Amino acid sequence: MKNELKTQGIKYTGSKLKLIPYILELIKELPIQSVLDGFSGTTRVSQALAKQGYDVTSNDISEWSYVFANTYLLANKDKKYYQNLIDKLNSLEGYVGWFSINYGGTDNSSRKNPFQLKNTMRLDAIRDYIDKMDIDIVDKSVLLTSLILALDKVDSTIGHYASYLSEWSPRSYKDLFLEVPDLFESQGKHTVLKSDIFEAVNNRVFDLAYFDPPYGSNNEKMPPSRVRYSSYYHIYTTIVLNDKPLLFGKANRRNDSRDLLSSSVFEEYKRDEDGHFIATKAIKRLIEITNAKYILFSYSNGGRATESELKDIFNTTGEIIKVVKIDYKKNVMSTMKWTNEWLNGDSKNVEFLFLLKKK
Repeated sequence: MKNELKTQGIKYTGSKLKLIPYILELIKELPIQSVLDGFSGTTRVSQALAKQGYDVTSNDISEWSYVFANTYLLANKDKKYYQNLIDKLNSLEGYVGWFSINYGGTDNSSRKNPFQLKNTMRLDAIRDYIDKMDIDIVDKSVLLTSLILALDKVDSTIGHYASYLSEWSPRSYKDLFLEVPDLFESQGKHTVLKSDIFEAVNNRVFDLAYFDPPYGSNNEKMPPSRVRYSSYYHIYTTIVLNDKPLLFGKANRRNDSRDLLSSSVFEEYKRDEDGHFIATKAIKRLIEITNAKYILFSYSNGGRATESELKDIFNTTGEIIKVVKIDYKKNVMSTMKWTNEWLNGDSKNVEFLFLLKKK
C-alpha cells in the first residue's frame, strides 16, 4: 500500500495506525489543504497528515491526546535541546511518591499493579521535577509525551489500564528510560484543540474533516464502561495533570472516570423515544453542523449505528463519493459502491471509510 508513513504512539484500543495508508490514498487527489482530525487519540492520523503537508487541526477532549498533539504538531526546537532536558530527567533518583503508592508493585505485592515499583519510583521523581521546570506548554508536552511513551514500554497490561495482568509481563522488568519523541518538521500550519467535538467544529471551516468517533458497541448486553477511553487510559490523564485524584476500584481508576461521569454521546447505549440509538443521532448532528467541503468518516460494523442508519445520514447530508471496506482478518481492502449488506455476509470485525462531499 502506498503512503505508508511512520508515526509514533502507544498501545491503544481503536488505534487507526493500520488505516493511515487507506486514508492518505483516499484523500490524495482531493483539492484540500486544511484538515480536521476530530477525534485524534494518539494523534497518529494527525502526524501522518502533517507529514503530507496538510494544515492540521488536531482535536481530542483527553488531556494526554492534547499533550501528544502539542508534541508532534507544534514542537519546533531542535532535538539537542530536548535531549538535554530528557538527560536530566533520566538522571534523577527515584523515590516512593503518589504513583508508587497507587500503581507500583513487587513480586510480593498483594494486589495487581500496572508497573513495577522501581519504575513508579522513577515516575514519581520525573513527574514532580517536570512541574518545577521553567518551560512552556509545548516543551512540557514533549517531556510528558516522552514519559508516557517510556511507561508504555514497561507496563504490565494487555494494552489498557482498566485491569492489570496477574503476573508481571516480561517488559515490566525493563528500566524506565525516556527518549526524545520522533519529532519532525512539516510545512503545514497546525492547530491543537482540546474541545468537545461539537465545540471544535463550531465557527470553523475546513476543506476536509476526518471523524473517528468512539463506537460503543451494538451488543446491548455489553456494559458501556468496557469501551470508554477515559477508563482505559486514566493513568495517562493523571500523569499529565499530576493532580493526585481520588481513586476507586481494583484498578485504582480516577474517580472522574466512573461510567456515569465519563460517557461520550457517541458511546451512548440507550435509545431515544423513537427507538433510535442516541449515538446515531449524535453522528447525524455532527455531520450536519460541520463546515467542510468533504468529510471522511471511519466506522466499524460493530458500532451502534446500523448500515441503514448511516446510509440515511450520509444521503441527507451529502453525496457518498466512495466507500472503502478494510477487512483486517482477511487482510483485504476493497473499494465499493454502497451495498445493502453491512457485513457483506462473510466478515465480523470490518472497518469502513466513507468519503462524503457535503451538500
